[in-house]
Amino acid sequence: MSKKIPFVTKEQLEKIVSQYPTPFHLYDEAGIRRTARLVNKAFSWNKGFKEYFAVKATPNPYLLQILREEGCGADCSSYTELLMSDAVGFKESEIMFSSNATPAEDFKLARKLNVNINLDDITHIDFLEKVADIPETVCCRYNPGGHFAIANNIMDNPGDAKYGMTHEQIIEAYKILKSKGVKNFGIHAFLASNTVTNEYYPELARILFELAVELKEKTGAHISFINLSGGIGIAYKPEQQDNDVLAIGEGVRKVFEEVLVPAGMGDVKLFTELGRYMLAPNGALVTTAIHQKHIYKEYIGCDACAANLMRPAIYGSYHHISVMGKENAPCDHKYDVTGGLCENNDKFAVDRMLPEINIGDLLFIHDAGAHGFSMGYNYNGKLRSAELLLQEDGSVKMIRRAETPADYFATFDFGEYGPKLAEEAKIKM
Repeated sequence: MSKKIPFVTKEQLEKIVSQYPTPFHLYDEAGIRRTARLVNKAFSWNKGFKEYFAVKATPNPYLLQILREEGCGADCSSYTELLMSDAVGFKESEIMFSSNATPAEDFKLARKLNVNINLDDITHIDFLEKVADIPETVCCRYNPGGHFAIANNIMDNPGDAKYGMTHEQIIEAYKILKSKGVKNFGIHAFLASNTVTNEYYPELARILFELAVELKEKTGAHISFINLSGGIGIAYKPEQQDNDVLAIGEGVRKVFEEVLVPAGMGDVKLFTELGRYMLAPNGALVTTAIHQKHIYKEYIGCDACAANLMRPAIYGSYHHISVMGKENAPCDHKYDVTGGLCENNDKFAVDRMLPEINIGDLLFIHDAGAHGFSMGYNYNGKLRSAELLLQEDGSVKMIRRAETPADYFATFDFGEYGPKLAEEAKIKM
């Protein structure tokens, strides 16, 4: 069994906590840069390669800037994400807009910013033309349907997914778009989530590369890029084997040379759209044990809750927990580690064997750097926590402050309750 090691020491964390109270999300700048450089190295054989970070995973402009400095682009799925990415400095083709059930205003902004648009459905061609216009470069999202499997191991079920066009639709979409003046085409597909196997991307690549050849032959379209999307996962559990992104890149290269090069399509650019792989291991939720409860089970109550990290509550997802200062102590106590929401699924761990936890201990909840803070919410009036960046020089920078009651009340129409709430929450009316 491998061991998960926090990217900070107990001493570092205690110093941070003396300035910023828990709970908070903490990100590792050095780890983010290291991961980005590894991904770029893995696909450096493709001259046009670009990683478009999935903004939805961790939408913070400071983190986006780090990724931009490492040569990444931004993958956006909403109006707000487009605004953020543009403000950070991503411009035009450095942004992919992949959306579904897309509002008109989102498409209008995407066209105003002249980003690469990835159409989710064939009907969106007419919709886009009606609310804005059709650009010269358009990507289409493909859904092959059925089950997606590797070695008879079903990994996901695209046939049940709401995303993408059928095989017949994407051929027809290319013909329609070409008749409307589109000169450069892209293909996109996402068939499985959080895969922990080096075989996923090469298998997905084969499907998309063969489709690209067929589309070129049947429509005469010039395919300039293929977006392999996300799906490269991480080893949440210590006993899992991490993906080897260098091996994945090499696997994709072999399929590229087998399928696209003989078809005269060796100039096709490859894009990726990673979120979890880029950020999850490089972020953690830090919380303090504030209560112990001894009833039918042993409970540890934390000052964080599912509002800070909801993946365990809604998916039953495993997130490893390190008790800071006790990393090498025997895991001889069985706990449910919980938050304070009025919901019984508000648990970071169930029947987890951990070292003995005392009130005041700091818990480092691993792999919370993607789909952690971004999925937060205000149920029970819980306030979103701060986001902190552990910089390469060891210093810590607050990159998002914690919410206050004033933030929570700010969007209310107070009416007769306004003066009292304003006084109590110190809101300036």
